[in-house]
This record gives sequence, C-alpha cells and structure tokens, in this order.
Amino acid sequence: MTLTTFAADKLPYDAVNFEPIRESDVSREMTRRYMTSLLDAADTDVVIVGAGPAGLMCAYELSKDPSIKVSVIEASVAPGGGAWLGGQLMTPMVVRKPAHLVLDELDVPYDDCGHYVVVSHAALLTATLIARIVRNGVKLFNATAVEDFIVKSGVVVGVATNWALVTKAHGTQNCMDPQTVLAKVIVSSCGHDGPHGATGIKRLHELGMVDSVPGMKALHMEAAEDAIVANTREIVPGMIITGMEVSEACGTNRMGATFGAMIMSGRKAGYLAREKVLAMRVAEASSAPVAAKKAAAAPVATSAKNAVRA
Repeated sequence: MTLTTFAADKLPYDAVNFEPIRESDVSREMTRRYMTSLLDAADTDVVIVGAGPAGLMCAYELSKDPSIKVSVIEASVAPGGGAWLGGQLMTPMVVRKPAHLVLDELDVPYDDCGHYVVVSHAALLTATLIARIVRNGVKLFNATAVEDFIVKSGVVVGVATNWALVTKAHGTQNCMDPQTVLAKVIVSSCGHDGPHGATGIKRLHELGMVDSVPGMKALHMEAAEDAIVANTREIVPGMIITGMEVSEACGTNRMGATFGAMIMSGRKAGYLAREKVLAMRVAEASSAPVAAKKAAAAPVATSAKNAVRA
C-alpha cells in the first residue's frame, strides 16, 4: 500500500481522505501502550500525587534528570488542577518575583509589572508544563486516584491506585481492590479543597503518622507564599508535601490567586525528591541493606539558596 504524505501547509481544507484503519487496531494500540506504561511504572523512583501547578512543576524539575523515573497520578480527567484560571474564574495568572525566572526558563511570555508579572492566560504555563513533562518521559496517569499509601516500618514506600470513577463508586458496589505502585519517594500535591483536597496529609493523620492537620489560615498573600515554600519538606519518611497541601498540613495562610509559591514549592519538592533518590541509589549500590534503609528513612535537607534558585 502506498502512503501519500503531505506537508502541513499542503493539506486540503475542504475534504480529506484519511488513511484506512481497523477499530481493533485502535483498541490494541491504546491498551498495549497504556498497559506497558503501567507495567513499567509498578516500580518507580518518584510518584507525584496530584497534577496541579505544584505537582506539574515538581515533575518538570525531576524530568531534568532523565535517569529518574517519575509518575504523576491525577484523579481528574484533565491535569492542571486550579492552574487553568486565575481568581474568580478569570484567566490571567499573577506570578510574584522571583518565580518569573522559571517562566523565562519555560519560555512562557508575560507582562512585567514590577514586583510581579502577569501571564495573559494561565493555560500558557499549565499547557507548557504538561507538554514538557510528557515529552521529557514523565508518565502521566490521569483519571486515576490514589486511594491509600503503602507504609512499611514507618516509611511511605508506595501508593494504592484505582480508576477515579471506581473510587467514587466504592459505596455502590462490592469490594473493588486497588493496584499498587512502589516508589522511593512520594510527593503529595493534593491541594487544599475540592473532592481530593489535602488527601495525602489527611490520610497520614488517620494512620497516626502526623499528630494533627491544622488546616490553612485566612488569605494573606505576602505571608502565605514565603511560608508555603519554606514548609515544603519531607513531612514523614518517604513523603514530601508541596503546594497548597502544605497550608493544610502546617497551618499557613492561603495566598489566593497568585502562583509564585506553587511554582517554587513544586520546584523545591522536585529538588528534595531528586536528592533523596540519588542518596538511596548510593546506599543501594554499596550493597548495604541497612544503609539503604537508613537513607529511605532519613529526611533530606536543602539550603535557602537551593530553595529559591531559579
């Protein structure tokens, strides 16, 4: 069979004769490729729970090191969380400096307004991050929910997942068990409200791994953004919190419709996760199981310089 190839600018507009395809071919292609991704992701380096702005930024930071396997698990059909809009369903996105340097790195245009910049439509950043992480090899599993954590000897070592629609139907059917993913590091980026808001830190509290979940304080932009980045950390062995989930976990203020902290918190979480994965690899390579176990349980620290480096 001879295939006719067109340059994009030569394609007709009025009528197009598509190449033939069988419906079963479509099914096989989708199923084989998706299931292959699931098999490959059963053991991974980092699982990011939630594909909002902080989760996407965390994935982007990690994707700079192609040796690190990263999976992002998002319960919604569309990744991006609240980063498709600014405030009150309006589309411009305000980003306080110095987070604009990350926009420069991603080639996202903006208007410079002095102490902050404004992206004309939030989709410019969100769509760029989604495209960049997928191109860089990050596995993105949307319409998939994390139902629980895998915890061994006080260390979070993985997640239990299910289709998001199955998760919502648990009260209507008999038991529909999840499947599992093991990871060296879990990053929880579940936000602060909505049906899946702060589910990571809330589950840790149910498990007795954290004493309390104080919840976020009232809106205060200047106080909130510095505090959220500063409190982005490994909150229990094996699990890092980032983004607005930090405000729920640590009782910081919320910042409303400004996105610098989401960018910088996600970036810091990616840095922390990468450093922990690399430390665990060194311990494992030394053929000392005890050392590897200690590396998994030990929190990773970062300097203020690393936390704000653009």
